[in-house]
Amino acid sequence: MTEQVDVVVIGLGVGGEEVAGRLAEAGLSVVGVEAGLVGGECPYWGCVPTKMMVRAAGLVADVRRAETVAGRASIEADWGLVAGRIRSEATDTWDDQVAVDRFVGKGGTFVRGRGRITGRGEVTVGDRVFTARRGIVLASGTVPSVPPIPGLADGPYWTNRDAVQVEQPPASLVVIGGGAIGVEFAQVFSRFGTTVTIVEAADRLLPGEEPEAGQLLAEVLAEEGIDVRTATSIERVDHDGTTFTVALGGGGGGGGTVVAEHVLVATGRRAVLSDLGVDAYSVPTAASAVETDDRLRVAEGLWAVGDLTGHGAFTHVAMYQADIVVRDILGQDGPAASYHAVPRVTFADPEVGSVGLTEDQARAAGLSIRAGSSQVPSSARGWIHKVGNEGLIKLVEDADRGVLVGATSVGPHGGEVLGALAVAVHAQVPVAQLRSMIYAYPTFHRGIEDALRDLGRD
Repeated sequence: MTEQVDVVVIGLGVGGEEVAGRLAEAGLSVVGVEAGLVGGECPYWGCVPTKMMVRAAGLVADVRRAETVAGRASIEADWGLVAGRIRSEATDTWDDQVAVDRFVGKGGTFVRGRGRITGRGEVTVGDRVFTARRGIVLASGTVPSVPPIPGLADGPYWTNRDAVQVEQPPASLVVIGGGAIGVEFAQVFSRFGTTVTIVEAADRLLPGEEPEAGQLLAEVLAEEGIDVRTATSIERVDHDGTTFTVALGGGGGGGGTVVAEHVLVATGRRAVLSDLGVDAYSVPTAASAVETDDRLRVAEGLWAVGDLTGHGAFTHVAMYQADIVVRDILGQDGPAASYHAVPRVTFADPEVGSVGLTEDQARAAGLSIRAGSSQVPSSARGWIHKVGNEGLIKLVEDADRGVLVGATSVGPHGGEVLGALAVAVHAQVPVAQLRSMIYAYPTFHRGIEDALRDLGRD
């Protein structure tokens, strides 16, 4: 028998949970469908536990820096204590059943299982069929993208989920991929005593960010003892039951092989549309993302939020989109989606925060560009900070309009300094007005003023 409801939300990650909960609170009959844990990747394996790991590794590094300055012996870091604390606090804070109960308490109906669109406005979960009067919201997220490297699939490689749950750090680790996930895990494990090699096919780490950011981060990681191989391909991965042997191609890494106890695959994420039934709405099942309009509509009566929309695998983007979908379904006014100022942060040390376009992206878009930068160690706060003060601020201006279209903040608290730059890019604050601001002394964000001076000399 078909059950009539207002909305079916397929996937209760952060975006889907927000949509489903708010629509239920608004009085709609809402079915939330989830096969895994309610809350999705972020609270259990993604941003929350990994940033706890980054914080712990950062404390280890800070103590070692202080002891180096003081001429004392370095500390021994206990991974077991850290991992146990992370699991304990994560369990106390995030719980699947608590999340289910919270949704049901708002008036929603929770169904455990995999939802599939079986017709326009129809979703099937197991032996239950729901007809959605107002529509369906897709929020099924993404899965790790594993490259087709010969031999890789035959061994017990790690993804981010495995790396978060390890009981003890491995003696050695090869990280495939030098993006945000790869460098964060590489640095964390290295600081807890693991011998780490990063292999990145692009010519720099963080290939989607400014070249200066990737280059600086590579230098810092190398100084910490991490073997960084950029512009390097992987020909084959073999596992003998105990260790991995990674055969490298030519390029920046110089070929050869790397032997390690474990391999972590951190080469991005991909949407899986083939089992969602989106072809009922003429959406290509082989697509890398679901195309939406500025109200997150895929088609009449079908919306999508989160990673599978292709606008960045970020919790903050999913939540931003969720608000737009809720308003659209409820017929409420509000701004449409705009992605000109999406902030992103790699929580390495130094942190790499960025917003909007890189200089290369802006030039490729045909904009008349001026760029300016400043060095964190040259600022008063950077000089005070001393050890661990590596960083820079880079600004990208559309010279014709006199506004910033992109910015990067690398350094201690780089993601926090990014806040001011994100406001400037989002609100299109005139550069002339940014120059007239008063920047507190001595702060890291005062480096923005120095970058503006350099911008004026371009």
